[in-house]
This record gives sequence, structure tokens and C-alpha cells, in this order.
Amino acid sequence: MEKITRRHFFKRVFIVPFMVFITSGLGYWYARYIEPKQIKKETHTITNSKIPEGFTGLKIVQFSDTHVGHYFEQEDLERVVKMINEEKPDVVFFTGDLMDDPLIYKNPHDLIPILSNIQAPLGKFAIFGNHDHGGYGTETYDEIMVAAQFRMLKNESTFIELKDKSKIYIAGVDDLMLGRPDFRQTLNGIPEDSFTILLSHEPDAAKEISEEFNASFQLSGHSHGGQVQLPFIGPLITPPLGSKYYEGFYQFNELTLFVNRGLGTTRKPLRFMAPPEITSFILERKTE
Repeated sequence: MEKITRRHFFKRVFIVPFMVFITSGLGYWYARYIEPKQIKKETHTITNSKIPEGFTGLKIVQFSDTHVGHYFEQEDLERVVKMINEEKPDVVFFTGDLMDDPLIYKNPHDLIPILSNIQAPLGKFAIFGNHDHGGYGTETYDEIMVAAQFRMLKNESTFIELKDKSKIYIAGVDDLMLGRPDFRQTLNGIPEDSFTILLSHEPDAAKEISEEFNASFQLSGHSHGGQVQLPFIGPLITPPLGSKYYEGFYQFNELTLFVNRGLGTTRKPLRFMAPPEITSFILERKTE
């Protein structure tokens, strides 16, 4: 006999009335037209003893999963860029899934001038998501981001260095679903005492990463927060490699994971209790 957990029990109890609500006129209108446009700005402080003193106060902005072409248009991306610049970030990270389907999106290179407008004096960095590889879109996505002055990280790392020679490292792994991810190659050569930010589109490998590799802070997306959640239950549907950790912060040994809910939608153009977000992080050196 199948063992039913508390979460699955409540999901079965509430799924029918919830679907009645979401498919009703008012519920559908909110989930389709209201919440997907309610972009939340969130700011968090990241404290770690490995952060060099000179990096205290540095601001990072992460955005993710725009899925341009699936009810998220160029005008929406322009709004996102404006909101990012309002934060006056030092560094910007994009954690994958720019277009929903690169193969059928008609004018992908029109996104270049929009993304070029993002201002980040210490650098803009991006990684591949599963949709960026999907539909033979790998080269197109890479061309767009490079032309928009993003440093693409594909199983490789780089660093940001200040005038006092202090550094933090930025590592980006290829997409776990459709790419050729190699964590060992990605993190190879980074000093163990360095503060290392790992960009990985899918979040669910974080626990295994923390047990084998030296990373301090992982930024992911992919899950969209489930897009549709139930009170007390959580998301109804989550994607592969984005079902264990679907939004917010998680801690594994010395690794802190943050999962961004993203900005666009896929499959269904709905969001409920999973509003889109742009997230800022302020670095702060932890003192003993």
C-alpha cells in the first residue's frame, strides 16, 4: 500500500477546490494577468568570514528565467532592466532561460540592446539554462549575451579583484539537464579560503556540491517557485532538478543556496503565490 505523507494528503484534499478557484473568472484573471506582473524586489545580506573586508557593501543583483516569448515580451524585459539599474548593482548575474524557445522566437537579437543597458561596473555574468540549450538555441543565446557584454561561464570560473588585490571568485556550471556540466572543472584551481559564488541554473544538486566541492554561495533559478502554490502545501508542480529546493534560502554545510523564483513563466502563463522577483544581495564580512 502506498504511504501517503501529510503533504500529499493535504494536496489531495485542497487540489480540487483550488483548481475550481484558479479556473474561475476571478482566480484565473489574478493568476494570469495580475501576479505575473507583480515583480518583487528583495534584498538580503550575505555574511561570510571568507568575504574580504574590501567587498563588504558590494551589491549583487540576480535575475533569472525571463522566458521571453512565452507571454513575456521585450517590453517586460525593458522594465526588468530599468528595475535592475535602479538598484545600482556592482555585479549582475543572470542564471539562465532567457527565451522560452530560442528556435521559434522571431527576433532574438533584438534583445541585445535591451540587455546591454544593464549597468554593473564590476561585471555582468551569465550561465546556460535548459531552455537556452533547447531547440538548438545554444549558439544564439551565447551570441546574445556576449554581445550584451555578459561574461558567459560554462564549466569555468573567474574572479573580481579590487585595488587591494583581494578577490572573490565567480564559477558557472553548464546546465545540468541539457548541457555538459562538470563541477570539478568549474571549481578547479579556486583557493579553498576564497569566497566563491557558484552559478547553477538547477538548484537540486546543492547538497551534493556542498559535500564534495568548496563553494560558499550558490545562486540558482529554474523552479519559478513552482509558479502555482497552495497555502501550507507549497508548489503543485516543480521541474526536474528543481523540486527539492524551489525558492529562497537553504543551508548545506558551508554552502548557502538561494533559489530565485524567476521572472517569466513556461508551459502555463500563470503564477499564484509565487510572484516574480529581482533579488539583491549585499556582501558583508563576518567577524569573529
